[in-house]
Amino acid sequence: MDLERLRVLLDFGLVVLIWIVQLLIYPSFKHFPSNALFKWHSRYTFNMALVVMPLMLGQLSIYTIQIFLEQTLFSICGMLVVLTLWVSTFIQFVPLHQQISDNSFSNKTIDLLVSRNWIRTGLWTGLFISSLVSFF
Repeated sequence: MDLERLRVLLDFGLVVLIWIVQLLIYPSFKHFPSNALFKWHSRYTFNMALVVMPLMLGQLSIYTIQIFLEQTLFSICGMLVVLTLWVSTFIQFVPLHQQISDNSFSNKTIDLLVSRNWIRTGLWTGLFISSLVSFF
């Protein structure tokens, strides 16, 4: 399988996943009693990491390879978006999830997850559309 096809598949997987998180998973956190969310969250984050990390690492790898092979506007902008998504994930979202894991969260924590995640949802959606257009 060529790099471009693999890139589009990884971008597609992440865009589907982020929309599921945005529309279903994060909003559902509000429907859990605090103790239940605290208990569920450790299982959720472990299982989600098993799905998300290979996709994100694969995406980062593909964009890194492509930027070294050929510096195009798409490869440079795509890499910048991927790096922004990584920074956002680890600077904004890991601490919010840590609050839930520490049982020191409130409804504001969940509201922040949902509202801030719209930015990642938009970035991954835009990246996928650009990736698909550049493929064809």
